[in-house]
Amino acid sequence: MFKVIQRSVGPASLSLLTFRVYASPKKDSPHKTSVKVNELSLYSVPEGQSKYLEEPRTPLEESISHLRRYCEPYTSWCQEMYSQTKPRMQSLVQWGLGSYEYLQNAPPGFFPRLRVIGFAGIVGLLLARGSKIKKLVYPPGFMGLAASLYYPQQAIVFVQVSGEKLYDWGLRGYIVVEDLWKNFQKPGNVKNSPGNK
Repeated sequence: MFKVIQRSVGPASLSLLTFRVYASPKKDSPHKTSVKVNELSLYSVPEGQSKYLEEPRTPLEESISHLRRYCEPYTSWCQEMYSQTKPRMQSLVQWGLGSYEYLQNAPPGFFPRLRVIGFAGIVGLLLARGSKIKKLVYPPGFMGLAASLYYPQQAIVFVQVSGEKLYDWGLRGYIVVEDLWKNFQKPGNVKNSPGNK
């Protein structure tokens, strides 16, 4: 073994101080051969191949995995619906903010006109007692009539556009009914119908 002599400049508790270490062999010990670094047990390579073993899953992990697999279609559907409705909701919010700013800076006479149009809708609702069709037709009709008195240009444009759309819908409905009637009137269809067997 080697004899270690240590001299320090200050107390041992001060770790920042420098000190010198001198080593010398013992005089009475026989001379031994030096040991190589790779022969030390600290640096030796373990024998055999190492394997990675996966830990078994706990029941909690199994149940969470099952829950994730079960909920995956629903979460993907929700994400898809969110991505589809997000632009619509943003446009709705922008429309709401625009309407709010318009109402904050409304032109003079806007609120009295709005009151008259709303009152016309309430009158239409009161006159429509008893019939569901009247409840669907009278309030919007009275409100439209009152609005057309205050906004005649917009009412003319609205009537033209809605009249064209109603005509198109009526024409499509007529074509569908006509096709169904022709298919029903064919002699082969009447004989093969389930009621005539």
